[in-house]
Amino acid sequence: MNILHVTCSPRGESSESHRLSKTIIGCLLQANPAATVINRVVGATALTPIDEPYAMSQQALADVTEAGSIALSNGLIEELQLADVLVIATPMHNFAVPAALKLWIDHVARVRRTFNVGAQGKTSLLRDRPVYVAVASGGRFSGLTARQPDFLTPYLKAVLGMIGLHDLHFFSVEGTAMGPDALNAARDHTQQAVRDHFSANPSVEANAPSQPTLFSA
Repeated sequence: MNILHVTCSPRGESSESHRLSKTIIGCLLQANPAATVINRVVGATALTPIDEPYAMSQQALADVTEAGSIALSNGLIEELQLADVLVIATPMHNFAVPAALKLWIDHVARVRRTFNVGAQGKTSLLRDRPVYVAVASGGRFSGLTARQPDFLTPYLKAVLGMIGLHDLHFFSVEGTAMGPDALNAARDHTQQAVRDHFSANPSVEANAPSQPTLFSA
């Protein structure tokens, strides 16, 4: 089994989202000891923006060149296609995905490679597989104590669904800016939710589409 680990925080391995994603990967490896983990760091300036040749290639009947960011896009798409499981570690920035994750999505959500456009609208080209999203946020965006909106979760459901990824599972550590006691409680609650999820689902395979699930602190 191949696990693609996409990390998006500018704080790198010290980030809460990275810490949570490592717990998820640990559970995956416990169930699949022979699995291979591919680490794709996209935080900060790890990826270059899409450029004019890429943009021109998205037009109908356009010639696709290998110049510029198209080559990077091809590599990221191939990496995703080879993955049996996708783990995304991301902070919530300004109620939504950070710019680094949006840039990775712009590279992999590409017409005629991961989705098509026709008379019926957009149709996906990728096979489904489990996707685990580890989210960290300074405030709370879910549950009865939510104090801010959440555009990250519905956006990821929509855009990943567009390319064929529907088996989504969200885990979040919320309230990281609310002091050490609140942070420790959030960590403990969410890590227990991760362990409970994998105890109930010990075998991870690319199955038929399921309803996205959200586990919050």
